[in-house]
Amino acid sequence: MEFDFLPKLPKSNLDDRTFKDLVDECILRIPRYCPEWTNYNPSDPGITLIELFAWLTDQMLLRFNEVPKRNYITFLELLGVRLQAPAPAVADITFYLSAALPETYTIPAGVEVATIRTETEEAISFTTDRPLIIDKPQIRHFLTCPTADQKPEILRDRFTNLWTMRSDGEWYGRELALFDEQPQPGNSFYLVIDGESQCEGNVLALQLKGEAATATGINPDIPPRRWEAWNGVEWEAVLLQESDDSTKGFSFSELATQGINPLQGADIVLHLPQFWPVTTFTAYQGRWLRCVYTSPQPNQPGYSSAPRMVGLTVRSIGGTVGASQSELIRNEILGESDGTPGQTFQLQGVPLLNRREDEYLLVSPPGGIPQRWYEVSDFANSLPQDLHYTIDSRTGTVQFGPVIREPAQLQQQTEFRRGVGNISNIQELERQYGAVPPRGSVIRMVAYRTGGGRKGNVQRGTITVAKTAVPYVARLINHIPARNGSDAESLEDAVIRVPAMLRTRDRAVTPEDFEVLTLQAGGGAVARVRCLPPTTTQEAGTVKLLVVPAANTDAINRGEGIEPELFSLSPQLRDQIIAYLDERRLLGIQVKLQAPEYVGVAVQTEVALEPEYNHPAAQQEILGKLRVALYRFLNPITGGQDGRGWPFGRPVYPSDIVNLFQQFPAVRYLGVVQLFELRYVGSTWVRSLPQNPVIDPGALGLICSWQNTRLRSGHVVNLIQ
Repeated sequence: MEFDFLPKLPKSNLDDRTFKDLVDECILRIPRYCPEWTNYNPSDPGITLIELFAWLTDQMLLRFNEVPKRNYITFLELLGVRLQAPAPAVADITFYLSAALPETYTIPAGVEVATIRTETEEAISFTTDRPLIIDKPQIRHFLTCPTADQKPEILRDRFTNLWTMRSDGEWYGRELALFDEQPQPGNSFYLVIDGESQCEGNVLALQLKGEAATATGINPDIPPRRWEAWNGVEWEAVLLQESDDSTKGFSFSELATQGINPLQGADIVLHLPQFWPVTTFTAYQGRWLRCVYTSPQPNQPGYSSAPRMVGLTVRSIGGTVGASQSELIRNEILGESDGTPGQTFQLQGVPLLNRREDEYLLVSPPGGIPQRWYEVSDFANSLPQDLHYTIDSRTGTVQFGPVIREPAQLQQQTEFRRGVGNISNIQELERQYGAVPPRGSVIRMVAYRTGGGRKGNVQRGTITVAKTAVPYVARLINHIPARNGSDAESLEDAVIRVPAMLRTRDRAVTPEDFEVLTLQAGGGAVARVRCLPPTTTQEAGTVKLLVVPAANTDAINRGEGIEPELFSLSPQLRDQIIAYLDERRLLGIQVKLQAPEYVGVAVQTEVALEPEYNHPAAQQEILGKLRVALYRFLNPITGGQDGRGWPFGRPVYPSDIVNLFQQFPAVRYLGVVQLFELRYVGSTWVRSLPQNPVIDPGALGLICSWQNTRLRSGHVVNLIQ
C-alpha cells in the first residue's frame, strides 16, 4: 500500500540498503576478517552463503521499513476510525396473487426471496423490509378535467345520479365519456380510491367495460395516454408496460375484432407507489389516480372521439415491497459472561448490516429477568451502570465496556519523581466504561442481518424464487434492477477517507466538504459526486450536487454494458443524503441533488490485426478484449485515463479511442473512428442523427455530463485484415 496522496516531504526508509548493497558490503569485509579467502567468484560456496544471508537480511529490512505504515494505521485506530461494512443492495419485489382474495391479506416482513442458482453463480438472497398489505380498494369518485394540472382545481363528478355501485364494488350505468366529446391533449379523468383502503404499493387491476362500436381513431399499439398516481409530491407513472393495458388505450372496438367481448371487461394493471397518501383536491378526498390524454408524437394518431365505458371496477392482484440483500438470523447464543470487563464474543454471520430497532443484544443474568442492552459506537460517554456494547460490523465482534486504570493525581507523580513524595501515596484509579454482564449471564443476539456487497446489484427480472413459503402468491419478480449495494471498505480507501474527514470536521462549508460528506452519507452507495458552482445570482445559497450512484460493474468483464437505469438516483438514496447533509450544512443553505446527464455513443471503426492473428478464434478473442476495454474506458465509474470514472464535462475524442486500441499488441492499425451520439429514452436507445448507421444496442456504454457538454460512450467494432 503506497500513500501517494500524502505531501512529498523529505523522508527515507529506515534502512535503504538493497540486496546488492548487502552482498558488496560483506565482500569488502572479507580481506579484513579472513585475508586467506581470495576467491570471490559466484561459484564459491562462501559467496553462496553470503548471498543467502544477504537475502534473509533484505527480507528483514523490508518488514522493518513497514513500521511507518503500521504507525500510520495505529494513528487511524487512535482516531477511532473503523472500516465501513458492506452496504446491502435494495430492490422492489412485486408479489402477484394467484387470485383476488375476498379479505385483506398481509405478507409479513422478513420473507426471503432470491435469484436463481446456476452452475457458476450462487443464489443471492433478499429479505423484505416491512409487511405488505394487499387490501380491497373501492372507487369513490370518477372525475374529469379539461386540463392536466399539477393540482386539479376544476373537477366534474360523473358518477352522481348517473351510475350505481353494486355490492361487489363495481360501478355501472349508461355510456360515460372518458374525455371531452372532442378530445384535446391534456384532457384527463381521475379515479379517487377510498382512503380507508390500505393499498399503498398494491398492484391494481382496473377493469373497464365498453361497447364494441366505440371506435376512437388511435393506433391501439401506441395509445397517446399515460397513467399516473399522486405520491404526495408529484404525479408518478404507474403503467409499467404497454402490455399491461388490455384495453389497448380504451379501444374496445379493437378488442371486438379479436373475438373478445368488451362488455365482459378488459384489465389495466397499475403498479401503485409504495407511498400513496390520502390527499384532498377541491372537495374530494382519497388516493388519486388519473389518466391523461398526451400530445400525440409524430406518426402517432390521436383520439378522434372520446372513448366510452359502461362499467368500472378495481381489485388488488398483488403488491410491491422493498427488500434488502440480506439474510435474517434470529436468537443466536453467543455464550456466557465470565464477569470480566472488556470481554468479547463472536457472531457467526459476517458482515453485519446496520442494526434496526428490533435487532439488539439480550443478557439473561442467573436467576434474573433478561435485560435489553443498547449498542453504541464507542464507550467514551458510557457510565459504569449503562447497559452498552459495541459491534464491529465487519468482523462480527461484540464487546462490552472495558476498565481503564488511570494514574493518580499528576501532582503526586511529579513529587515522587522529584524525590519529595512517597510511592505508597500514589493511588491507582479505575474507571469502568459501561456495565459488565454478571458472571454466568447468557448472551443472546435477538436478531441481526448479514449480507451486502456489489453482488446484490442484480438486473431486473432476476429475483424470482421464494425461499419462504407465502400462501396465495403465484409468482414474484423485481421489475427494476437492485441498486445501492457496495463492498466493504478497504484499508486503502480508509487511508484516503481520513484526511478528508479531518479536513471537513463533519461540517459542510466548502464545495469539497459537500462532496466528501455526500460520499459518507451514501454509505458506499455513491460512486462519485460533483458540487456545481452557482451560475446565477438567483442560485446564491443553493448547493447543487451531481450524484453518480454505485453500480455493479462485474458485467464489464463479460463484455456487457451497464443498464442506464442503474445510474438513476433512487428516492431512498436521495432522502438519505439530504437528511445527512441537513444536519451538517450552514443555516440558510439549500441542497439540491440531481443525477448527471448520461449520453450514450456508439463507436464504429475498423481494426486491422497483425498477420499472426489471422484466425477466426483469435479475431473473436481480440474483439472481446476490445469491447471490454471500451466498456471500462467509457464509463461513469471505471472510465477515464485513471480508471476512476469519466471526468465530468470532458468530451470524447476519436484520438481517445485510438490511444486505447494502440495499447493492444495485436492491433496493427485503425481505420476512421466514428462517434455517434445516442439518447436513452424510456427503455430504448434513440439516435440523435437519423443518417447514422444502425447501432447495436447491446454494445453501448455510458458516461456522464453536465451543463451543455455532450459526453459519449459505447462502441461497435468491426475487425478486418
